[in-house]
Amino acid sequence: MIAHHPDYGQPALFVNGDWIVETPRTGEVFNPATGEVLASFPMAESDHIDRALASSLAAFSVWSRLPHEERGAIMRAAAGELRKASEDAARHMTLELGKPLGESRLEIENCAALLEWSASAVANLADRDLDVMRGFVARTMRAEPIGPVAAIAPWNFPASLATRKMASALVVGCSVVVKPAEETPMCFQAVVKALEAAGLPRGTVNILIGDPGQISSTLIASPVIRKIAFTGSTRVGKLLAGQAGAEGKPCVLELGGHAPVVIFDDADFDKAVTLSVASKARNAGQVCISPTRFLVQAGAYDAFAEPFAKALSELKIGDGQDPDTQMGPLMSPARIEAVDTLVQEAVAKGARLLTGGRRLNRSGNFYAPTVLADVPPDARIMQEEPFGPVAVVNRFTDFDDAVLQANNTDFALAAYAFTGSQDRADRISRALDAGMVGINGFGVVFLDSSLGGRRQSGYGREGGIEGLEAYLTHKFVAQAEI
Repeated sequence: MIAHHPDYGQPALFVNGDWIVETPRTGEVFNPATGEVLASFPMAESDHIDRALASSLAAFSVWSRLPHEERGAIMRAAAGELRKASEDAARHMTLELGKPLGESRLEIENCAALLEWSASAVANLADRDLDVMRGFVARTMRAEPIGPVAAIAPWNFPASLATRKMASALVVGCSVVVKPAEETPMCFQAVVKALEAAGLPRGTVNILIGDPGQISSTLIASPVIRKIAFTGSTRVGKLLAGQAGAEGKPCVLELGGHAPVVIFDDADFDKAVTLSVASKARNAGQVCISPTRFLVQAGAYDAFAEPFAKALSELKIGDGQDPDTQMGPLMSPARIEAVDTLVQEAVAKGARLLTGGRRLNRSGNFYAPTVLADVPPDARIMQEEPFGPVAVVNRFTDFDDAVLQANNTDFALAAYAFTGSQDRADRISRALDAGMVGINGFGVVFLDSSLGGRRQSGYGREGGIEGLEAYLTHKFVAQAEI
């Protein structure tokens, strides 16, 4: 099986320490910037899944018994190995996802940093001794790894989202079966090859790519898997959570968003425009925490809406391999259709199109950055995440109206606000119903903080200390006097 593109590697399964490139069924990876086929990839069969599960169970019995210092040492070494391979991994990511090469480099570096941070942070987790009571010599809450984990990752951040799950689970002693998205099967391999080079025991991490329904349902149903971690759409998350619930298994779910941005009349508008354009263009808007619903105080509406639309319209759109590119393509033709349908429906209902609103006339999956103004509340885009380079800019009258509009969706993943008042910053950060809130900026994901949502945006947390604790289970031990 040979890759079609000279700069793209060979996607493979990783089962019990073996890289597998030939299977009876294959799929194809496409470059969204050109539409060309990059490579064929092997699709996991039932035997591969069974072997991955068996090896994960066997590896857990070894890996979980290692001192966390030894597990951490392997992960730190892997971070160094990954940095050596970072340029190739970033190029593979840009080819299969389309985003600018600079963004891909940052994602690979983030994977290395996640491995290192997790290796250090695990030292903060410890058993908890309770007060001794009459008749007892010890009472202890023990924290133990929950067991083999199924980590199901999406295509929009194909390396970092898989690594965030895997690193948190690995460092506390769990083995992990990872299912990357079949659209982006290549770049996460670099992370696992780095772990392999650092001495990770066979079977501790497995990679399965192929039919997502078959792989996910088999993993969830297996008695080997003790927890499921998933990032993706709310629709699929509910389906997987239902399957897990039938097996009595816990999940960590990071699902869809529809992030509001409340811009008060005392905000720094130059800063708000500059940061909003950069955040909206990131990964062509295909980000679950991407700002989508901009709510601007009525008297200051024109100070934001027109400059924002103008700046977006001037972005350099192109292949992520071009160093001048500021925004790449959407992932697939289906993404373009979904985005454009929401835009055209909003315009038909009376929204004003300030810029964009069309597919670009070139090869690849390119859609113009789009700003919709004064969108009526019954337009579907007000409740449905566009997951593309589309922004809604509407007005609000006062603080209470801003909060009402901001919280008026089923989603509650991320929310943002811009203001020059500390009092307003404190009040709005409390009032916004979201798992993550950014004030005067869009930075809400860090190594030492956890991410997660509320309501239809999922439950559980990933990253940070909370993300490590998610892969622990607790045991209470009370020892009476001998």
